[in-house]
Amino acid sequence: MGALDGIRVLDVSQVLAGPFSAQLMADNGADVIRVESTDGDLCRGFPPERGGMSTAFLVANRGKRGIALNLKTAEGRAILHRLAAKADIMVQNFMPARAKGFGTDYETIRALNPEIIHVTVSGYGSEGPLKDKAGLDMMVNAFTGIMSMTGEPDRLPVRAGTPAIDMGTGLTAYGAAMTALVARQNGKGGQAVTVSLMETALNLLA
Repeated sequence: MGALDGIRVLDVSQVLAGPFSAQLMADNGADVIRVESTDGDLCRGFPPERGGMSTAFLVANRGKRGIALNLKTAEGRAILHRLAAKADIMVQNFMPARAKGFGTDYETIRALNPEIIHVTVSGYGSEGPLKDKAGLDMMVNAFTGIMSMTGEPDRLPVRAGTPAIDMGTGLTAYGAAMTALVARQNGKGGQAVTVSLMETALNLLA
């Protein structure tokens, strides 16, 4: 038996950080339902890839059930909301305007399920001038200066060899969700959890 047996997770995130956090929940016994767009997760095409299954995709999505939904349609959003109404945790990483349009934002989901733990993974945080900007590991690697410290003297900066910011953010999201789950079990109800690649990178700079 896993520590999270009986916990249902709705993973509506893409690429690596969000899916990795939900995979850690699956590894510990949670029932994770992976929601992909009808076009498939961008991560499926990352090399090395074969038949729509990349190594990166498999690394972050084992142990999950899956469904493809078109969240641009009312029918797709209705199915998502039925799933969210029965979930304990939801992980999503759409930018604010798209999240609202797709009905994955905290306000919409909380109205359906006040006890849910809603995890949002973003590039640059939920506040400030960059909150509406997309962020990927390599972009934040450069933006925060980590790339400038990698490589050889008097040569151009070099991207870190592993997606440490993505994976670190996934670990942070997992830990934050577990903390929120304990708080809910102690009678504090559901809540919104927000983590970002930039905050992870700044912590790594320590």
